[in-house]
Amino acid sequence: MSTPDQEYFLRRIRRALNSKPDFSHHGSPLFAHAPSPEELQILDNHRRRTAADRNALLSQLMEAALPIHLCVIPVPDLIAAATAIATLAEAKKPEWSAVKNIIVWRHPLIDLMELKAPLNRLKIPLHRTEPMDPAADPTQDRIEREHLRSAVTASYIGVTSADLCMADTATLVLRNRPGQPRSVALVPSIHIAVITLDQIISDMKELFALLRWDDRFRSEGLSNYMAFISGPSKTADIEATMVHGAHGPREVYLYVVSGK
Repeated sequence: MSTPDQEYFLRRIRRALNSKPDFSHHGSPLFAHAPSPEELQILDNHRRRTAADRNALLSQLMEAALPIHLCVIPVPDLIAAATAIATLAEAKKPEWSAVKNIIVWRHPLIDLMELKAPLNRLKIPLHRTEPMDPAADPTQDRIEREHLRSAVTASYIGVTSADLCMADTATLVLRNRPGQPRSVALVPSIHIAVITLDQIISDMKELFALLRWDDRFRSEGLSNYMAFISGPSKTADIEATMVHGAHGPREVYLYVVSGK
């Protein structure tokens, strides 16, 4: 049963989709079984990207980051990244406490930085997220989650990596995995992300082409969530005045390991 208003609404949708009112016509399938020609070209461009292309994307990223208050800092290696993070931690004061605590993801790139040594010299405690034990009983699971929650809320700096970073909008892409909760990027007052130069991609089209068709992502499958982070938290709901940090980190730093 339909009404004239419903028919009018559906006709507008058909016109917008350039679809004939033929119920036997099913159109293209919702989920394609192979990349489109455009996606194939995007994937080929990704594979063929040169060092000069990657540096051009870094420049584009840094330019796009300026107006959104995302601080992008190229560093030659992970040792330089760890030193820079320790220097930043020494200079910054906690927003809600007199005690400095830092929480970091359990992640291969973060582990290789060996951030604990420079922070120990500054007497700043470092906490690591650990994967939850799927076989744990409810009591143990609750204890582990409470421990993680306490460590995150006590930290004024959270350090993560990212899956990718889109240069055109200066947007980090974070997917969840065991030991890599999104709370580390969202709860502390300062979020620090560390990526390598080859993790910078062009735009959203390249992101979804990689997620759908690149073997690295296809083998992993869908994650529970995917976060897009474009600089610090922003809101202007009071007198149209922009405020950073009201609903998340007030500062975001991105260290890009460029290898030079």
